[in-house]
Amino acid sequence: MNKELIVRSSSDAVDFALLKDGRLIELHKETEGFDFSVGDIFLAKIRKALPGLNAAFVNVGYEKDGFLHYHDLGPNVKTMLKFVKKATSNQLKSFSLRDFPFEEEIDKNGSIADTLHSNQSVLVQVVKEPISTKGPRLSSELSLAGRYIVLVPFSDRVSVSQKIESKEEKNRLKRLVKSIKPKGFSVIIRTVAEGKKVAEIDQDLQNLMKRWENMCKKLSKAHQPSKVLGELNKASSILRDMFNDSFTSISVDDDVTFTQIKDYVGKISPDRESIVSHYNSNVPIFEKYGIERQIKTSFGKTVTMKKGAYLVIEHTEAMHVIDVNSGNRSNKAKNQEDTALEVNMISATEIARQLRLRDMGGIIVVDFIDMNNPDNRRKLYEHLKDEMSDDRAKHKILPPSKFGLIQITRQRVRPEMNIKTREKDPNIDGEIEAPIVIVNKINADLQKILKKGNKKITLTAHPFIAAYLMKGFPSPRSKWFFDFKKWVKIQPRDAYNYLEYHFYDQDGSVIKV
Repeated sequence: MNKELIVRSSSDAVDFALLKDGRLIELHKETEGFDFSVGDIFLAKIRKALPGLNAAFVNVGYEKDGFLHYHDLGPNVKTMLKFVKKATSNQLKSFSLRDFPFEEEIDKNGSIADTLHSNQSVLVQVVKEPISTKGPRLSSELSLAGRYIVLVPFSDRVSVSQKIESKEEKNRLKRLVKSIKPKGFSVIIRTVAEGKKVAEIDQDLQNLMKRWENMCKKLSKAHQPSKVLGELNKASSILRDMFNDSFTSISVDDDVTFTQIKDYVGKISPDRESIVSHYNSNVPIFEKYGIERQIKTSFGKTVTMKKGAYLVIEHTEAMHVIDVNSGNRSNKAKNQEDTALEVNMISATEIARQLRLRDMGGIIVVDFIDMNNPDNRRKLYEHLKDEMSDDRAKHKILPPSKFGLIQITRQRVRPEMNIKTREKDPNIDGEIEAPIVIVNKINADLQKILKKGNKKITLTAHPFIAAYLMKGFPSPRSKWFFDFKKWVKIQPRDAYNYLEYHFYDQDGSVIKV
């Protein structure tokens, strides 16, 4: 498995495309001037506490107030409020929590009105970015994420990622971290810490403590509300959370971003620094790696897959619904059950990719093709869980119902990636599917026709599409010849609509696909 990170810079945004074996699996955009990313910490003011909701609205400088629920306060919020009061009034000489007196923990089932009041200063962290008409979702249980650990102030525990399965390794890491952990801070040991030495983890801890101290130094002079600690830039946060030995290359088309990423990789994995390269070519970087084509074919309502199967993705206010269709593919399977299993397995792989690619969150209901064999339903369920194991967002998958439905809940922390794939129709006042998608459809239809054994095939299409298929080397038609050992005659038709095309056999009859 090869992973590549492709970074494209423009004047107002940076795009990050993560490829797995050449296929686009994640797409992120970092926009200039957006100040409310997940992980950002703000010195804010309580606008008002609402006992009916057991939550508070918080002024963080966004057009809509942030939402802070009682369950997101953290057990030691009273200690944090006392610390903020002293830090903002410049009464603290040290920001270490070693000698700072802790207050009693709040009651798990208490009331927001007993803890917070209007105009109170508070440190809050963004846990969900502003979505639609809602302001950011906040937490006052702060956490600073590093490469190997997460540092949690105003607490005193050590916990280990559940993805580390070895009990011996869990115990080793716990002993190691307890020996270096500063008092007043909890540490969560991340999965990538498995097998790491004390020096590497201690260096990560020291870096996080420096970030904490630098943030605290700003509190006495900071305006309220204001951001006092920003999350790492998108490239660094992606690499921090995902970088491992499976990364084969990181290509960047901007000098400044290239230097930042190379320096960061040099810090977290010096022996892999050489995989970062500066892309310098007249061909745009997303074109070079085929990302533009994948974007246009992956973000529409209908998503085509191999062997003629396709997905239909619908979005409602309450949930996302995905319908699996076998299409009119040729059936080599022995029976209907085998066909359903094959299409469902292909679809599960694509659905796992689509959820990450679009960053779909909330409730997702997938209507797979019905299967009667319980072993097949279990096989599909395990396959989907395996395909989603790399997904960083918290998610839960329920087993298939007797109607073939699988329900998924997936953490939603930022707006869904929504890219418009339809383009203006040059013939009429309206919109059409992106022309680049039509080539994929023609390819799929041609494969089906060739399987039927047709000897002579003629393709008629709009002059623009016909010219694209015939010109250049290797042209799409040349590739067909190399792949299928069959020469396809192409005839332009002036009367056709832009995306209209038809196949004809040797007798001049239309071939129905």
